[in-house]
Amino acid sequence: MELKGIVTTGLGKAAYFLNQDFYKSQFMEKCGFTPFPGTLNLIVDEEKLEDIQLMKISCKNIIKPEQGFGGVKYIRATLNDEIIGAILFPDKTTHEENYLEFICKDKLREKYGFKDGDEIKIKIDI
Repeated sequence: MELKGIVTTGLGKAAYFLNQDFYKSQFMEKCGFTPFPGTLNLIVDEEKLEDIQLMKISCKNIIKPEQGFGGVKYIRATLNDEIIGAILFPDKTTHEENYLEFICKDKLREKYGFKDGDEIKIKIDI
């Protein structure tokens, strides 16, 4: 599935969670990379909400939490045909349904110069 997303500023909470050793080790084991402690936040068109919901519901890839933390579903994805990573669906989130969080090993805003308002192509491996 391919989507377009618009880069937006997040809440800044992902860094804390992605710095937890059990999340880092599970992403390394299951995705093949240790994620940069932060997400690239993307807003997708409202018309894609049904597709996103179906993807989230059918997703079987889960990072199991330690006590006090939430689980995270993930789906491998590629940004702009070159950046390998994953879309996250945290159990505990305050984001709207059309808001996606992408992780990879790099700090994307710094490495690729992404800024709020940039349009990104997302290819999701379903």
